[in-house]
Amino acid sequence: MARAARQPPALMFQGTGSNVGKSLLVAGLCRAYAKRGLAVRPFKPQNMSNNAAVTADGREIGRAQALQARAAGTGAVVDMNPVLLKPESEQGAQVVVQGTVGSSADARRYHAMKPELMPRVLESFSRLGRGADLILVEGAGSPAEVNLRENDIANMGFAEAARVPVALVGDVDRGGVIASLVGTAALLPAAERALTKGFLINKFRGDATLFDDANTIIERETGWLSLGLVPWFEAARLLPAEDSASLDSAPVVSAATPAPATGRAIRIAVPRLPRISNTDDLDPLRAEPDVVLDLVPPGRALPGDADLVLLPGSKATRADLAALHAEGWALDIAAHVRRGGWVVGLCGGYQMLGRRVADPAGIEGPPGETPGLGLLDVETVMSAQKRLVTAKGRACDGGEAVAGYEMHMGETAGPDTARPMLALASGPDGACAESGRVMGCYLHGLFAADGFRRGFLARLRRRETAGIAYEAVVEKTLNDLAAHLEAHLDLDRLLEIARAR
Repeated sequence: MARAARQPPALMFQGTGSNVGKSLLVAGLCRAYAKRGLAVRPFKPQNMSNNAAVTADGREIGRAQALQARAAGTGAVVDMNPVLLKPESEQGAQVVVQGTVGSSADARRYHAMKPELMPRVLESFSRLGRGADLILVEGAGSPAEVNLRENDIANMGFAEAARVPVALVGDVDRGGVIASLVGTAALLPAAERALTKGFLINKFRGDATLFDDANTIIERETGWLSLGLVPWFEAARLLPAEDSASLDSAPVVSAATPAPATGRAIRIAVPRLPRISNTDDLDPLRAEPDVVLDLVPPGRALPGDADLVLLPGSKATRADLAALHAEGWALDIAAHVRRGGWVVGLCGGYQMLGRRVADPAGIEGPPGETPGLGLLDVETVMSAQKRLVTAKGRACDGGEAVAGYEMHMGETAGPDTARPMLALASGPDGACAESGRVMGCYLHGLFAADGFRRGFLARLRRRETAGIAYEAVVEKTLNDLAAHLEAHLDLDRLLEIARAR
């Protein structure tokens, strides 16, 4: 008789809702268990995010899983996130399966696709488990969305199919955590309640003893074990966020926002586009002590005193370009350039800086073309072929080393590409205006390079900047997060639950 395939220990963290902190909990636990010498692997069956990362073999997964892999001390592989949904509009999303772009689908069509996707999810989970000592699984949304339970691949549907025990995460900071946990238990059928082995409370502020009675109530009403109370972890803001929803909690900057005590802040304005993507490109700049990063919401003009306007990536370039014009931001950027200000476009933002963006085949939406900002003498034509590569090289102005990845559809060409922004191993990338103050490129992760970031910021003000070692900041924050969870969760108990599957 053939022996059954080995099933590595696994534990799934589901939430009472979105943005309860599951991604960071899994990242911190990946680092904590890796420090114990375990081969840990993160896994998320289905992710919805326009923040993505490129794997070494040229495919893409959610950015959160790439961070979790880093926390676990292992390379990011596509099996860590077999289904990635990248929203293109209010109704539809691009469906990426095992790292490869498939079709676009609205919610109803995607729901019908799930039975076909579950075998691919389980295949990735099985493959990821080979050689792993522990798999930490992250759910999506909430298992209490019982109207979407049929054919579910993201929460209890996956947990039941893979026979993985569940820990339910509640966010006390948003309020109503007792009701959300007890209400979730009330909505789950008996089999799913039994699969849920306990709950933990995240983002607590204040005197933890005041929650003792609440724990007792939740345990009594649900029959689940309390697995711990995790206090607020302020340094979480220094880690790349899972998706653009985290921007809602970013500090609000206004014209009255004071500069740092040094009095020499560099002000960077970023228009918050409807389909903004790869927002982790902003994190190294936000972390700089003498930079004020102003994420400008719709309805507010771009600040006239900005040193730099940064146009970020976009999942729907033409739609976001139309929004840029409709908000009046295109006029603000033109005025900024006339005043001698700097403009940088990354990926979709780079495409917007040209004369036009054409999509004759309707790759990102209805076929057609949209006028660009006309600040670079280039044009972009969308194509079905998606470029997904890691890249290294140097900046053409300054010569600093850069590294990151390309993730885009479309080709950009025109006279200004004769002045590329970057010289990559694969060839020149991007374009610069003759003035040298308007430029763009396709490389994500550009500002994570300490030398480039420091040199670029110095050129904005022609002075030295304070400067940080960004990758060291991320590593320290992951270590601090792991220690934080070690202090407030029973990691031995969590491991016992994972091993008992």
